[in-house]
Amino acid sequence: MKSPGEVWGSFSHDPRDATHAVLRASDADREIVRDVLTDGYSDGRLDRTEYDERSAQVLAARTLGELPPIVVDLLPELPVVVGPGSDLVLAAPADLRRMAEESWLSERRNALWSFVGPTLICWAIWVAVNWNSGLQGAFPWPLIVMAATGVHALRTVLGRREYLAAEVRRLEKKQAKAKRSTTTEIRETGQDS
Repeated sequence: MKSPGEVWGSFSHDPRDATHAVLRASDADREIVRDVLTDGYSDGRLDRTEYDERSAQVLAARTLGELPPIVVDLLPELPVVVGPGSDLVLAAPADLRRMAEESWLSERRNALWSFVGPTLICWAIWVAVNWNSGLQGAFPWPLIVMAATGVHALRTVLGRREYLAAEVRRLEKKQAKAKRSTTTEIRETGQDS
């Protein structure tokens, strides 16, 4: 059985490296992982069902980043690029756009609730205080609250394009930082072994 260093050294690009994780896996890359699975099966560390399931995952893998998690428990010294932030590290530009869209939808929802909630509360107070006077002649001060919270809500709803562009830039910077950090961790782990 090959050591983990020999296994990962067999790849043309180390799939544990976040910068390589998005590259397409070749048939040769898949074959290396299948060899690890075969060794695990022959050693009795995998039963037939596990071997078949993981073999199917290997055949379905499109990128290098999909291969290390399949054999992480068979090569315990493997520093896998999985954990907090791995979604961002492995995210494609379309994924970043989707994340930005989800963030904007959340921001829009919060802005609208920040408008509706205080507006309803202020109008309820205004009605309760002015009910005895027949609601006439009283200054409609809740309009001030509506204007203040409405400006933010309107800016959020109408500023979708600018928000998305800024959020995608922020996510790209965060992704680049996460990739540098992950690559550094992998290199440091590789030097320790």
